Amino acid sequence: MQIKLIAIGKTDQAALQNLEKDYSTRLGYYVRFDFEQIPDLKNTKSLSEASQKEKEGELILKKIQASDEVILLDEKGKSFTSEEFADFLQKKMNSGLRQLIFVIGGPYGFSDAVYARANGKMALSKMTFSHQMIRPFFIEQLYRGMTILRNEPYHHK
Repeated sequence: MQIKLIAIGKTDQAALQNLEKDYSTRLGYYVRFDFEQIPDLKNTKSLSEASQKEKEGELILKKIQASDEVILLDEKGKSFTSEEFADFLQKKMNSGLRQLIFVIGGPYGFSDAVYARANGKMALSKMTFSHQMIRPFFIEQLYRGMTILRNEPYHHK
């Protein structure tokens, strides 16, 4: 199985970019992982919130195949402990799924079309984080999940 993370916009802070790269590299030892960033929309000041979500949604949907399972990182999604998330990943790997895609939306969230296409929603916290911060947090949790599945000492109970 391949895991892909799709995110709107880029990370402009070097420290966060380094964390993303570090955990992406580590994760590559366990599973095929791809992190795809969709460039920020231009001239968003002239767009309404709904229009911006719709345009971002079109860009997201172009990156998704019919056979992909899509999980949106959304504050209203299901919460997991790290162990529960590892179990979730194991079930997806055991199911024969070819590609599991997680999506981080833009500043206003997701369009109705993206919600309609999604197979599920997942919340990392009840708190709100910047789109730049959530990326390394999520990639680290993927890595943590893989080390839990391998009974490696990275995760402590």
